[in-house]
Amino acid sequence: MRTKPLGGALSAALLLAVAGCGGGGTPSTETATAPGDPAGVSGDITVLTHRTDLVQDGTMKKYAAEFNRTYPKVKVKFEGITDYEGEVKIRMNTENYGDVLMIPGVIAQNDYPTFFAPLGETAELAKKYRFTGKTDVDGKTYGIASFGTVNGFVHNKAVWEKAGITDWPTTPGEFLASLEAIKDRTGAVPYYTNFKDGWPLSSPWSNSVGSVSCDTKANDELADTEEPWTEGGDLYVIDKLLHDIVADGLTEKDPTTTNWENSKGMIARGEIGTMLLGSWAITQLRDAAEQAGTDPDDIGFMPFPAQKDGKFCATLLSDYQQAVNIHSDHKSAARAWIDWFTEESGYAETEGAVSVLKEDPMPETLRPYLDNDVEFIERSEARTGEVNAVDNASEIGLAKPDYRKKLVDIARGAQDGDLEGYFAELNKRWSEAVRTAG
Repeated sequence: MRTKPLGGALSAALLLAVAGCGGGGTPSTETATAPGDPAGVSGDITVLTHRTDLVQDGTMKKYAAEFNRTYPKVKVKFEGITDYEGEVKIRMNTENYGDVLMIPGVIAQNDYPTFFAPLGETAELAKKYRFTGKTDVDGKTYGIASFGTVNGFVHNKAVWEKAGITDWPTTPGEFLASLEAIKDRTGAVPYYTNFKDGWPLSSPWSNSVGSVSCDTKANDELADTEEPWTEGGDLYVIDKLLHDIVADGLTEKDPTTTNWENSKGMIARGEIGTMLLGSWAITQLRDAAEQAGTDPDDIGFMPFPAQKDGKFCATLLSDYQQAVNIHSDHKSAARAWIDWFTEESGYAETEGAVSVLKEDPMPETLRPYLDNDVEFIERSEARTGEVNAVDNASEIGLAKPDYRKKLVDIARGAQDGDLEGYFAELNKRWSEAVRTAG
């Protein structure tokens, strides 16, 4: 099983949902320093991970064995956690949340020094790594991304071609017409929401902020945009498209019965036409195609259906950030694991993801974007803390599925209301939060 990645800026980390969640003590001043001599680093460390599949199939043990070739005195233990966000959030009320962990999305960026050891000066680390701004607090970096992901629609190209569509839709209207053609001409579900699992309605859709406007600061601007669900705004375009897909009957019949793991095989077999996900999913879906005996090359990737000056844009975002527990007794060993896993393991390449190392090229999984001059938008994180504060005060939850689940329910008639009224409600809550918390 592969639990969802948080997807970078979409992870728009909120303040902790558990009141207080005060497992951390005073903010750390001790840097988890990269060790100079591997032979001098020792200790047993525990790594918490959402990649339960890689723990269960032994892949993480293989990584640890390779790591031990360089760091023979460090013993690495893995804990794969299915409900990663929920369980780790609770564990962080104590000091027992591993030595290395992926930063849960519910932790506000400004609270990172309470829970994690700094990894170094951001200005210095930014020369080498992408996405350091995501975990910057007062000039220090508190997490290094496991990899980067680019947002877009994974789709079964054979299904789209059977429906007579060979070119990428350039507008939401064209996209809806394409899904209508899939519905009319194939036996596939045009779009699969993965409603029940929840996360596919949060990060992939919120991660599209910036793709519509081709604006690296689109997410930052939410900190003082009073009505973001106004026609022309990124969130308006994004959420209206989701609403219209559902309202037009272009999704599965009963969204409450969806299943993420099953959906991989379904799209590989041509039973599903399209899903909005990060590029991290491409490799998994192609693996599912191999297991299903279908052509892995049928799994394609297209940008959000919107253009700026005739060009597609796609957000480039950080996945989960690896951090060192402020309470760890083996911070050097923990930092050694993070550095090795980021730079030497080949994990990002294996996953078909974007390397965190700036010197590395884009992966072949993004060849459709590279060949069609899609512009990569690496979103600014300069005001993430402010956006988080507004989001928390509004109680909307850009990084949570709840408000889009309600949107889907309104669109399918399971809840009272309409799109105009719901957007007005969201705008009212957001504008009030901007004035109070912004």
